[in-house]
Amino acid sequence: MFGPDVSFANPEYLYLLLVVPLMVGWYLKFHRRMIPAIRYSTLDPFRDVKPTWRERSRHLPVMLRVLTLAVLIVALARPQTSSSGEDVYTEGIDIALVLDISGSMLAEDLKPNRIEAAKQVAAEFVDGRPNDRIGLVVFAGESFTQCPMTLDHRIVKEQLRNIKSGMVTDGTAIGLAIAQAVNRLKDGEAASKVMIVLTDGVNNRGEIDPLTATQIASTFGIRVYTIGVGTRGEAPYPRQTPFGVRYQSVPVEVDEATLKEVAAMTDGKYFRATNNKALQDIYQEIDLLEKTRIEVRAYRSYTELFYSWALAGLIALLLELILSKTVLGRIP
Repeated sequence: MFGPDVSFANPEYLYLLLVVPLMVGWYLKFHRRMIPAIRYSTLDPFRDVKPTWRERSRHLPVMLRVLTLAVLIVALARPQTSSSGEDVYTEGIDIALVLDISGSMLAEDLKPNRIEAAKQVAAEFVDGRPNDRIGLVVFAGESFTQCPMTLDHRIVKEQLRNIKSGMVTDGTAIGLAIAQAVNRLKDGEAASKVMIVLTDGVNNRGEIDPLTATQIASTFGIRVYTIGVGTRGEAPYPRQTPFGVRYQSVPVEVDEATLKEVAAMTDGKYFRATNNKALQDIYQEIDLLEKTRIEVRAYRSYTELFYSWALAGLIALLLELILSKTVLGRIP
């Protein structure tokens, strides 16, 4: 009769339902006293006499009276159905992932190598930002947009998987990459715009230097996080020879001074990733620093059931009065 979403505004009135069984007991007790008793030596002459429908319905007015009382008591308790929900307002962030794919990113101080480690951690980062538009810019000696800004993170991750070293001329054009990412971010409507630049080298290509490109980013309110990737000292680098792959130790040259200045100019932060765990921790920290704004407003609405219960009670009362005054008023 009452589902889990039904409540009562005045539940104290429900105690009045205790009167209902008392009325039923009173009627059964006194009704027997009101039936005249006549002694017969045998009931055989009456075996074929069947009660009429009026006789069978003689208790119906009392039943309707009891039902009327019970229904009106429930109506006084004001049953209500309730529904709840949430209005969620999301203000996402525009994030450009800027990834170095130069030949030096094949060094294996991170496993299996720098570029694959960066791709894996970036994909995990994308999974954790469901409300943000994310784009992908890659660079070596040149820079291009691998994936435009989008909320379709499936495409972003697919384009991440397609990245490999050698897609463009080798080199490290950090300034050009930052400028390319600015071009993607500047027209976005998000209140917060972020760029994450990952590189293992020193800017040595491109028509624009990193600090000039960063000044442009700052003008558009873009915050830049920079990540220098690579161990300190030397790293194993695979080289193809006539005798197969041979490893050569090469010096790790990360322009930390420039990367720190780029981050500082935009109120960002510089990080150094010397291994896979450090790189993962860096992206987790950036994820915490750049939280999507989500506002949740909970609400609950009520629908009154009083009127339907009161109407049912009045109908039962009216039916009882009609039957008592007409066909069931006198039972011969």
